[in-house]
Amino acid sequence: MIVMKFGGTSVGSKVRFEQVYALISNAKAKEGPPLVVVSAMSGVTNALIEAADLAVKRNLDGALAQIDMIRKKHIEAVQGLFSKERADTLLADLNGLLSEIDSVLRGINYLGELSKRSIDAVSALGELLSSRVLAEYAENQGMKVKWLDARELMITDDNFGRATPNFEEISKRAMKVVPQLVKDGFTVITQGFIGSTMDGVTTTLGRGGSDYSASLLGVAAGASCIEIWTDVDGMMTADPRIVPKAQMVSHVSFQEASELAYFGAKVLHPLTIKPAVEKNIPVKILNTMRPDSGGTLIHSVTPETVKDSVHPNLPADAPAVAKSICAIASKKNITCVFIQSPKMLMAHGFLAKVFAVFDRHQTSIDLIATSEVSISLTIDNTDHLEDIKAELSEWGDISTIENTAIVTVVGRQFRERSGIAGEVFSALKDVNILVISGGASEINLSFLVVNEDADRAVKQLHDHFFGA
Repeated sequence: MIVMKFGGTSVGSKVRFEQVYALISNAKAKEGPPLVVVSAMSGVTNALIEAADLAVKRNLDGALAQIDMIRKKHIEAVQGLFSKERADTLLADLNGLLSEIDSVLRGINYLGELSKRSIDAVSALGELLSSRVLAEYAENQGMKVKWLDARELMITDDNFGRATPNFEEISKRAMKVVPQLVKDGFTVITQGFIGSTMDGVTTTLGRGGSDYSASLLGVAAGASCIEIWTDVDGMMTADPRIVPKAQMVSHVSFQEASELAYFGAKVLHPLTIKPAVEKNIPVKILNTMRPDSGGTLIHSVTPETVKDSVHPNLPADAPAVAKSICAIASKKNITCVFIQSPKMLMAHGFLAKVFAVFDRHQTSIDLIATSEVSISLTIDNTDHLEDIKAELSEWGDISTIENTAIVTVVGRQFRERSGIAGEVFSALKDVNILVISGGASEINLSFLVVNEDADRAVKQLHDHFFGA
């Protein structure tokens, strides 16, 4: 069994639903019935969150207008896909779901309060709507289909807005249901992004969490491959919006893909790879609109393949350093925290105390660089920054720089190749670098620049290693 996850643009219209059905049908003929994970139609989740924001601001008319827009978007798709009788039946079902959200929004408006729990209840609607449309259409085309509510499988904690999945419970529930359905010839269609607590309260995994859902469910149900269908051909040597001539990378290792996803390659949610790595399940990134483009295969690297160039499109006479580079990514709107303290000199346990502060405030650290009496580190979540600074100030002088960006060069065997750092910083001789982090991983060299320099840094590095 394979998992096929389709993003919002893949189910953004009547034509897109037809394309997705064709891809599912083709996969079923080759591999047997798949497990299909669906995002909300493009733009719907943003509209739902906007509706909640308007409701809490006592603009109920504006909030309900967003729901009406969502209703019309689905009506247009459904009426294009079905006969009038079948369309009317499905739309009545979808209107029932929309009416529930209508009631939630009225409650938010009346109370003037919007909790993360309420936001999850509202924003979960998009996936429920789109998956019902796809399941109904596939069944109408003659396919055996079972629609499952992901909230019965994707069990999480109650950290609303960014819930943590309970993989043991997910695995138990998925294995109990999905393999038998597939064995019986059913294509299983469910939702990404959403889950629930053990008590049945709706949660979400955070924006972009549909990829993560697909990976978790795929691993839990024993899938042989996880396919992420999106609107790009695969992972690229750089963001094509920054470098128009960026090239597709046909294959990368799990570790390289994880680094690229975390440090700005938006084609893949950063957590997607983790469950697949643990079970050594390959992940493919494919383009719904161009299914024959080949895509990117993310897989484990063997001693034989580790010696190969990770960028096979380079000419044979390209420098060895360039052949070890996979891609360049950037992540903007980062905050850098600088800690200077003479108490660090010849002291032990200081870093443990610093990390404990960030742990207490549930704030993850991206990059870190240290000297004998100073620490530089970066974070992308500043919700608790003032409290963190207050605690850290007991031990030294604290300063911060906001609106910075991490630029990351990802490749292979960096520790075994000389000259990589020299090549990188030679290409950036006119860019002011604030922090450098290298050596912690043999596949990653990262540094910090101001936001305004990030795109230029990516372009110059790409031109240097892959040619203009």
